[in-house]
This record gives sequence, C-alpha cells and structure tokens, in this order.
Amino acid sequence: MAQMISVEEARDLILANVQRLGDEVVDVVDAAGRVAAQDLASDIDVSPFAHSAMDGFALRASQIAGAAVESPVVLRVIAEEAAGEVFEGPIADDECVRIMTGAPLPDAADSVVKYEIVGVVEGDGKPGSLVSFAEPTKLGSNVRAAGEEARAGEVIVRDGEVVNAAGVGFLAGCGITELPVYRRPRIAVISIGSELVPPTQVPTPGKIRNSNSYALAAAARQAGAVPTILPIVADSQEALAEEILLAVHDYDFVLTSGGASNGDFDFIKPVVEQLGELLMTTVNMRPGKAQTFGLVKGVPVFGLPGNPAAAYVGFQMLVRPALRKMQGYSRFEHPTVRARLMKGTKKNDPRRIFMRGMLQKGADGTYEATPAGNQSSGLFGPIQRSNCMIVLPEGTEGRSEGSMVDCLLLDVSEEVVL
Repeated sequence: MAQMISVEEARDLILANVQRLGDEVVDVVDAAGRVAAQDLASDIDVSPFAHSAMDGFALRASQIAGAAVESPVVLRVIAEEAAGEVFEGPIADDECVRIMTGAPLPDAADSVVKYEIVGVVEGDGKPGSLVSFAEPTKLGSNVRAAGEEARAGEVIVRDGEVVNAAGVGFLAGCGITELPVYRRPRIAVISIGSELVPPTQVPTPGKIRNSNSYALAAAARQAGAVPTILPIVADSQEALAEEILLAVHDYDFVLTSGGASNGDFDFIKPVVEQLGELLMTTVNMRPGKAQTFGLVKGVPVFGLPGNPAAAYVGFQMLVRPALRKMQGYSRFEHPTVRARLMKGTKKNDPRRIFMRGMLQKGADGTYEATPAGNQSSGLFGPIQRSNCMIVLPEGTEGRSEGSMVDCLLLDVSEEVVL
C-alpha cells in the first residue's frame, strides 16, 4: 500500500471496493432523483390515439389547399369535440369540427388549424357557424400522432437511468405507479474524540461541540444516503473497535471523523487494520491528507480527519462518489468550470489544494472565483459562505490575480454537463 496516493487513485480505489446495493420498490413519485433498477416498459401506446395539439378546427388539409386571403375557403362547423370526447361521424368537403386541445383527431380528419387564424363568417365559431380559412395548412399540422412518445412494450426508462420529475410523469403516463430503484445506503456517522460533547451541551474548558457528525450526516443525506449519527467515541482503540464492529453489522457504510492521523490517540487506522483490510491512509490533497479507507467484514469504513474543512473536502472528493455508486449512479465528479482568480495566492505546499471560495459571473460573462478569506481547515463558516472549491494543482507554483483556475461546483449534481 502506497504511503500517499493521488485524489484520482484514491477515488478509483474506493469505487473498486464498494458495490451497488440491491433494489427496493418505491412509489413513482418517490422515484424522482433515484436510479431505476431495471428496464421499464410502457403498457400502452403513448398517446394511445392521435389528438389535437391545440384548440382549433379539425379537417382534411386537402379541403383548404386552395385557400388564400383573396379567396378564403368557408366551412360549416358541424360539431364540437372536447378532450375526453370522440367524434365518429363523417366530415364533408364543406365541413369541419371544432376541436379542443387533447381531443382525439376524428377519423375523417388529418389536420388541425389553430383557432386564432380562423375567421368567423357567421355565428360564434361553434356548431352551426361558418368559418373561413385564408391559407392552406400542412398535412398533419397541430396533430400529435398515436404512439409519438412510446409504443406498447417499448422500454422507456433503462436500468441505471436517473429518474427526474418529468420522468415521473412519463412513467405514470405509461402505467407505472411503482418501480424498483437501487437502495439508498444506510450510513453510520461517528465522531471520535474525548474532547467532544453534544451540541446540546455547553462545552467546559478543554471540550468542544461535535459539529462534524452533523455536517457529514447532512452531506450524506444530500448525496442520497440515509445517515444515522451514532454516539461520540472517546479516544480509545478498544472503544472504537467495539463501535466499528457494531456499526458494520447494521449499516452499509461506516464514516468516522477524527483520529485519522498518526498521533498517540489516533486509532482509526489500527482499528481498521485489526478488524479487516486497510486499503488507504493518505491522499495527496489539502486540506485532508489523512484519509483512511478499508473494509471490515466486507463493509466500507472511511476515516476522515477531525478538522471540519478537511473532513468536508474529503467527503466531497472521496466519500460522496462511493455513496453515489452504491445507489446506482454512474457519474462521480463534481461539475467543473474555468474561472478568473480574483485574488492571487501563494502555494508552499506541493499537494493539490482545494480552496473554499465564491464563484460568480463578471460583467463580461466570465466566471470569477474569489477565495474565502480564511482557509483554515478547522472552520465550517467559510464553507457555508462558499459555493465552489478552487483547485490549485500539485506543485508549489502559486497563482496570480487574473489567472484561470478550475472550480468544482459544490451545489450542482454530477449529472449536470457544463
């Protein structure tokens, strides 16, 4: 096992050791944002019949082929057909049918002329009226064909496809009211540290509130997982080993923060090695070099650093992709845009640096990235006020104001293409 690996190597290693979970059946409305776990087919043609795309008059295009402003064609309205009704009668050469949006196209018609361009010669445009057409219409105009969207038995959503809100409507229209989707991983979130107290407790000297568990649980939920915050574990190898063994029995993924470095009271690495297989310990990134990953009884266990920003960046770059793969997603990288750096920065650390920052568009339409004023790895506040991570590649070369940099978008789904 290499002492330090790149971000890409770490992500590939993690993805190779987590598996897509089994499926569960959900209501179609609850499938939005989930990944279909099998091919899904329509039970009927959609639409099951040809219908009007707008309010107008149904006729045969040949009836008004010679229409012109100077010599309009006048037809008598013989019926009115609303959505949900069916007109089955014949339509003579001097007749038409007033039709509403969504109503079936009469068998005797092949086109619809929209209401707004039809003149009324006599009456109110309803049955018994005379209406005039001042121009021809194309065959099939304003008609949605039967089976235009799907045919009976045709696969409409494929295994591995992310269902969106429009897809929910598509599935419902094809008769699918519930469907199998890949299960959301149940994730145990554990903070390690004898100095930690719950947020409900006012810290006494030497103590701090446990904020990591709450941020990581929220990030896990945003990634689609189902997190549970477990009790704080003191700095004890025996206590941590006991908690990890309990967690891998009940959860699909175990996520810890704290105790990931090499200090006298950092125990996540020896515990994973003791209980299972230790696969990774350090990644060439800042913040968050100390990243522990391994398997215990086949369950992924990930140890993030205790510093809040380091834990958060590690989650976004390495843990989130794993949780997404477990749910059947196939895209794992945050969308990236190029932006103009609004403040120069030195770089004394050769690791890849992820700076918290704010991205916006300048007056010329170019993205502008402003680093947060405080890049301390111990702070959540700057991340709350950031919407991107500004990436400084490996090496010690700084970046001057105005130079172009890559920015990872934190609040945009991996499926979005920019």
